[in-house]
Amino acid sequence: MSARFGRVVTAMVTPFDERGELDLDAAAELADWLVATGSDGLVLAGTTGEGPTMSDAEALALFRRVRDTVDVPLLAGTGSNATAHAVELTRMAAETGVDGILSVTPYYNRPSQAGIEAHFRAVAGATDLPVVVYDIPVRTGRKVATETLVRLAREVPNVVGVKDAAGDPAETARLMSLVRSDFELYSGDDAATLPLIAVGAVGVISVASHWVARQFGEMFDAAERGDLAAARRINASLVPSFDFETGDEAPNPIPTKVLLGVLGLRVGACRPPMGPAPDGLAARARAVLDGLG
Repeated sequence: MSARFGRVVTAMVTPFDERGELDLDAAAELADWLVATGSDGLVLAGTTGEGPTMSDAEALALFRRVRDTVDVPLLAGTGSNATAHAVELTRMAAETGVDGILSVTPYYNRPSQAGIEAHFRAVAGATDLPVVVYDIPVRTGRKVATETLVRLAREVPNVVGVKDAAGDPAETARLMSLVRSDFELYSGDDAATLPLIAVGAVGVISVASHWVARQFGEMFDAAERGDLAAARRINASLVPSFDFETGDEAPNPIPTKVLLGVLGLRVGACRPPMGPAPDGLAARARAVLDGLG
């Protein structure tokens, strides 16, 4: 499986200091550490990176600093529920040296499929960079219909893939039967990665890869050589990490920031409205790490 942004792409958390300000030095340190521990690429200012809580100036500063720090593919999260804003941020991000754009479905507005398609066409038209559509209906309130994705894939040359967090592998299989052969599927839900590999995923844009990137790589290796039993064993070992990474009391990225703190990395707390980490989360993080050996 070839993947232009890498097989294991970590949706990097954004470090903030004790005042809640963007900590670019800590971001550079974290990016370096993630690459050293098995991440093939990074997503910046996405959902896990708390992009919706960041100003455009902060996001652009983050893109530049991480670009200056690591030599792996970088996807810039430039999503917005306002098309004009998404277009402008995409244009500015393209000047920072990133390798691609991750563009989420417009959220809150609940647009029609025609509106969703027009939004992605406008974003893609604002840059020569490759664009990955991020389909996550649980957060946006709208599924990008298969027919919409097919038209984008066929008619917009720089719409090159989808980050699939829609939770319907059968429908994803149908999508992959209809798009061009070089259109790339990335799992956008860690727990669904193995099923999506089976229908054509070339990679994962992951949360748990903050601490299990190498294991994800080994799972892809096993799948590529046809060793389904090994892939299933690796996936089973990762289930506690998948269970830990998000939940109603501690939604993503709260658990990841706590776990990285346990590992001694400077990432700070999440910005409002995510809320504080619940009691006992650090102990759960230690148990997850202990279980991985």
